[in-house]
Amino acid sequence: MAIKSIQYNHHTLDVSYEILNPQAPVDIIILHGWGSNKSLMKKSFAPYMNAFRHIYIDLPGFGGSTCNVALETKDYARIVELLMIHLNASKEIILGHSFGGKVAVLLEPKVLVLVSSAGIYIPKSFKVKAKIAIFKIFKTFGLAKLRSIFVAEDAKHLSEPMYETFKNVVDEDFSEEFTSYNGKALLCWGREDTATPLTCAGEIDELIQDSTLKIYDGDHYFFMNHAEEVSNEIQSIFLKTMEHS
Repeated sequence: MAIKSIQYNHHTLDVSYEILNPQAPVDIIILHGWGSNKSLMKKSFAPYMNAFRHIYIDLPGFGGSTCNVALETKDYARIVELLMIHLNASKEIILGHSFGGKVAVLLEPKVLVLVSSAGIYIPKSFKVKAKIAIFKIFKTFGLAKLRSIFVAEDAKHLSEPMYETFKNVVDEDFSEEFTSYNGKALLCWGREDTATPLTCAGEIDELIQDSTLKIYDGDHYFFMNHAEEVSNEIQSIFLKTMEHS
């Protein structure tokens, strides 16, 4: 594990990363989802794809990476890009799980691997809308400290900058970003995913011009049990891009 200090918009962020197979000729950048970290991704994919240089990154505010400023998804993409410049890393393959999928598509790799990616807006239930409305009323009476009762599980125990970041990124609609992506995409999804349901996969598959959708048994973290199959699909799709380049 290593840490690189990145200067971004007058702030310093320490970004933790790890490289496996350092001599391999092809780079694969692997980005985790919201609330997760690079260790989970490494545990899943490290045994496979030995022909690739694996670069696992803790996104700012997660794992070993710091975040002292509210960010948007485009900021995450730029910070990852700055780290990639430091590592002399290419954009041949970028894999993103959940929130990491949105960051990955903004980086415009040659091969985009979306694993249960976020980015399709899912309307809030009445229950969630009611909780938000009640919290706003409490806030006007100076009771914002009761926030933890009302916020989503993904946002509990967050620092103030990370809570603001969560609000910035949680409901983004990335339909335009998926549509404008012009590389080759591999979509891998869990059949029982409730966080980013299979309907999201279908929409993204429609939006991206050159995409392949693979469905596996399991939930939002299905890849932990299917990393070998996903890895084989990545290698196969990358070889196809080489044949046509």
